[in-house]
Amino acid sequence: MKEFQLQGLYAITDSALMRTTESMLYQVEQALRGGAKIVQYRDKSDNQTQRLAQALALVDLCDQFQRPLLINDDIELAKASNAHGVHLGQSDGNVSQARKYLGAAAIIGNTCHSSLELAVNACQQTADYVAFGAFFPSSTKPDATPAPISLLSEARSTLPIPVVAIGGINMDNADQVITAGADMIAAIHSLFASDDICAQAGQFDNLFN
Repeated sequence: MKEFQLQGLYAITDSALMRTTESMLYQVEQALRGGAKIVQYRDKSDNQTQRLAQALALVDLCDQFQRPLLINDDIELAKASNAHGVHLGQSDGNVSQARKYLGAAAIIGNTCHSSLELAVNACQQTADYVAFGAFFPSSTKPDATPAPISLLSEARSTLPIPVVAIGGINMDNADQVITAGADMIAAIHSLFASDDICAQAGQFDNLFN
């Protein structure tokens, strides 16, 4: 699984914008067609049957585009769905445990908020990438602690693994975090609430070219 290139647009699903499984699959497919390089399935509901069905369908879809599908915060679901990996928050178990459970080939990412120290620790635990943010006001996480853009440059010069910028990123500010050192930009609302998801993904993708 490690053959995937962790650079570019990182698309994160949102159940509020994707009311049905069919809608989710259509929207994610449009993002992939536009150039999304990695997809994260993020669903905070307790409907385990639906979550597994959606994860399995997304894995299948992402495989068609040769892109990785990661599961947010749930290593059990990642294992059960044969997803390509997992993304962990700071309260969702540590990277070492996930690595032991999912294996060497799994892609494991870790949210580090605005802390380079957390990122160094994640790296030492074999994380494949770390995510910092929020860099801008976010509708998904309005109470997120702001992170300075300078953190990306510091992380880029310190860490041997890719860095994701998350939080309120849109076409008006994405170039700021890419220039500062972000290998990937995570997008939820600015991507999936767009009238033309495919075109929007393409515009984000072009920022890396």
